[in-house]
Amino acid sequence: MTSFREALRIQRWDDHRYYHHSRINQALHLVSAISFIAAYVIAFKDLALAALIGWLFSMTTRQAGHFFFEPHEYDHVNHASHEHKEEIKVGYNLFRKVILMSIWVFSPLPLLFDPTYFGVFTPAASTWELVRHVGYIWFAIALGGLVFRVAQLCVTRDVQTGLVWGTKILTDPFHDIKLYWRAPFALMRGELIDPREGHSHA
Repeated sequence: MTSFREALRIQRWDDHRYYHHSRINQALHLVSAISFIAAYVIAFKDLALAALIGWLFSMTTRQAGHFFFEPHEYDHVNHASHEHKEEIKVGYNLFRKVILMSIWVFSPLPLLFDPTYFGVFTPAASTWELVRHVGYIWFAIALGGLVFRVAQLCVTRDVQTGLVWGTKILTDPFHDIKLYWRAPFALMRGELIDPREGHSHA
């Protein structure tokens, strides 16, 4: 059986080589990673604010890279179609991301009709308190999305795959900085696609 560390390395490498060809996507992941780490630090004191940063800035920059800048045509480097890559993706592929992001966008709407959010909160006394309630909702969505996919992978694949993916997601910001800190410099040279994709193991 593959060791946990080796399985983590493989998941990281597959994610990089299949889904991060675009230098713009890489640069956006760098920005996202830095802000996610800031959110991690803030979370020790303020979960609501951390969730607001994580969703409004970190996740939007990260997912914009995948949806708008990453090539979706046939991947000649890895000899794989976009459809195949979506099918084999361990984590959230684009279809699953649409569902997750839709839940994120619409999850605060019940506050318009029930300020207690089904009894969870005391009605907000100020706009900032209302915003913080949204932050707590989004933190729950993030935690739920992580736990749900880990559990799903544990059932549909195996426990190690699920736990490895969960570890990968939580540590991605640190690893992304290591991988993509050069991306802005490549963009300044006019390089839109990473020419080394798929040619060497990360």
